Parts: sequence; C-alpha cells; structure tokens
Amino acid sequence: MKIILAITGASGVIYGIRLLEELKNYKIETHLIISKWAKKVIQYETNYQIKNIINLAFAVYKEDELDSCLSSGTFITNGMIIAPCSMKTVSAIAHGYANNLIVRVANVCIKEHRKLIVIPRETPLSAISLENLLSLAKLNVFILPPMPAFYLKINNISQMVNYTVGKVLDYFDIKHNLFVRWGDDIHQEK
Repeated sequence: MKIILAITGASGVIYGIRLLEELKNYKIETHLIISKWAKKVIQYETNYQIKNIINLAFAVYKEDELDSCLSSGTFITNGMIIAPCSMKTVSAIAHGYANNLIVRVANVCIKEHRKLIVIPRETPLSAISLENLLSLAKLNVFILPPMPAFYLKINNISQMVNYTVGKVLDYFDIKHNLFVRWGDDIHQEK
C-alpha cells in the first residue's frame, strides 16, 4: 500500500503525526508533505521534532516541489490524507488552484478517482468554508472532521486523536485497535 500524507498549517497537527506513526507501524509506504506553516504549528502545539517526524516517512517532499513524482497521475497510490486540512487548502482544492504540491496532489487524486480524505480543522465554519467543503464532498472527497465518539467515554486527548486516526485507517481497510467499536464489548446487553 502507498499513501500520501500532507500536514498543513491548521491547528491539530497531532492528527497528521499520529497517522504517520500508525502508517509506519503497519509498514505502509508513506509519502509526506509538510507545509511551511505546519512546521510552525508543530513547534507551537507539540514536543515533536521535525526531523523525527520526517524519519517516519518513506519519502518526504517540499510543498513547492511541484515537479515531484507525486504531481503525476501516473504515480500510482492508494490515495491521500490531509491531516489537518486548513480552510486555505480546502479552498484551493475546491477551486483547482494548485499553487503548491499538497493541492496539486489532491487534484490528481480527484481526477484519477483515488481516495482523498481531508480532516478540516476550523470552528466555527463560515458559509464560505461550508460551500468549499460541500464542493469537495460532491467530488467524492471524504470529509472527516475530528469529532470524538463520546460513547467511548474518552478520557484524554490521546484517545480522541486515536479515534479520528482509526476512522481514517478504516477508509483504507487497515485493521487496527485504536478504539473499541460500537457493539464490541462495551455496549453488550447483560
């Protein structure tokens, strides 16, 4: 399996980092793009070092590297995840404005009918953001807001992040144990 993972400069970079860790655990060939602003947010929000994050990936690309193999539909992948996905990136994808590698690859996934999952990180959502997300949904992009399942009785941020990461892995049919599924043990009638 070959997956492209992009981390943009929205709050919630931990979603992208945890996805990268899990994909590495499953030995999935992960091609990573970290935006300039994501690197800043990683410093603000986490204790991770950029070099350690980069070392989790199979290959790493700069956001201005539009001549990379990822820019071509002939580079076969199982899809792309953008975690987190800034509203700037959502807007650029929705309007076909491929001014960087993240948006270019997202547009390749759309045109090649490959899986594209975006984890939008913004609240509240403006009408503009909602329209852009709707445009993506109409193009079969999976919109996966990081919303916890409270029935799991989540006690900490790590569990909340793992739930969203697990939902993404589900879209790629990757078996995991990041959360207990509805009906599995916790809600069985006695």
